[in-house]
Amino acid sequence: MSYEIIRDPLWNNIRVDPVALRLVDTPAFQRLRYVRQLGLAYLVYPGASHSRFEHALGAYHLAQRALALFDERDLERELGPDACRLVRCAALLHDIGHYPFSHALEEIGALHHEEVARPLITSGAVATVLREELGRDAPERIMALIRGESDSPLQGLISGSLDLDKIEYLKRDAFMCGVNYGDIDAERLLDSLRLVRDPERDTLTVGISEKGLSALESLLFAKYQMYRNVYWHHAVRSATAMYKRLVDGALRAGSLDAATLASFTDEGLLEELARRAPSPLLAALRERRLYKRLFECPAAELPADAGEWIADDRALVVAAEDQLARELGLGPGELLLDYPVKTQMLGLDIPVLRRDDGVRRLTEAGWEGAINLPRLSEELYGSARWLRVFACRRVPVLREAVMELATLTAGEVAERIERKKLL
Repeated sequence: MSYEIIRDPLWNNIRVDPVALRLVDTPAFQRLRYVRQLGLAYLVYPGASHSRFEHALGAYHLAQRALALFDERDLERELGPDACRLVRCAALLHDIGHYPFSHALEEIGALHHEEVARPLITSGAVATVLREELGRDAPERIMALIRGESDSPLQGLISGSLDLDKIEYLKRDAFMCGVNYGDIDAERLLDSLRLVRDPERDTLTVGISEKGLSALESLLFAKYQMYRNVYWHHAVRSATAMYKRLVDGALRAGSLDAATLASFTDEGLLEELARRAPSPLLAALRERRLYKRLFECPAAELPADAGEWIADDRALVVAAEDQLARELGLGPGELLLDYPVKTQMLGLDIPVLRRDDGVRRLTEAGWEGAINLPRLSEELYGSARWLRVFACRRVPVLREAVMELATLTAGEVAERIERKKLL
């Protein structure tokens, strides 16, 4: 089999097999060249202009590396070549459905990018390549891997506690941003991967050797550090809140069609907004005149579940933003609320091959002598996730009033909006 070599700043040489090369050359995959991996983070970290295209190639490269290590242990022979080819393609295609500027539009209720990927993988040019090269059911089997629903023993490489996507994006994002928070020991992690028999389910699955646990812990901490310092950086969240309000407003006005969002590139969507829904907010975002913080509070200082309506109920958030803006002498869209959607900070559920060759499942409950992961996860959330209020200009706002607002239920907020008094 002949391979093409693609030079990459992170992994150096990526060897691309003929099937992957055909997939890379499809229009759906080429669009990823123009979708930034970190959304609007480039407005804060200028080097963060890398794309989903690069990340997808990196995930494919790590899949090749992991499978080569398994092959050294004669495991590919046990699994069969089809399972390995499907995993390589799933790693390559896992982000093909991403919206412009990464995950932001999922925060306003847009269909999850994995579901957007389904028609792109199961029909059109990508499906044609997969069926010709890997069999008629290949698109559906790859979608099952991407969705975490496959019965393949290799499922954990694509979706799981130690999936290759996570290793790749943490390494690449830290490298491109010029920070060392995500500088994890990828070599150690890959070398520690094992196919083990799950003691609870009696099935072969991806696990890790006990000697790799320290590298796994470093990955979990790197994820937290990247969320705190890059993904949820206050200026990144300001730009993201502005972008969400722009697109949400255009969708509500009928200027954009939700069904076409995933067909745009980053700049293509901004150009479409400029043509169909020009506004001062759009001009401010494109000229990097980001909204300023009027208020911020870490989740650790809020009661449990406080403010979740800001992350979950988009229509209520827009109504609350506009009511708050009126009360503070601002116009519609000139004040924004932000509370990132809660993500699984330290999700962990993986079998560990012990030094005595026994297998034990490590979950968030941890085990004796190990880190108390559930408590640690909540503590890390409390310091990484912040409730913020942004506005186009600085106006006085009472901290106590905003804190009270955050503790209200969605129903109570709606009632106050009806009375036209939030603060």
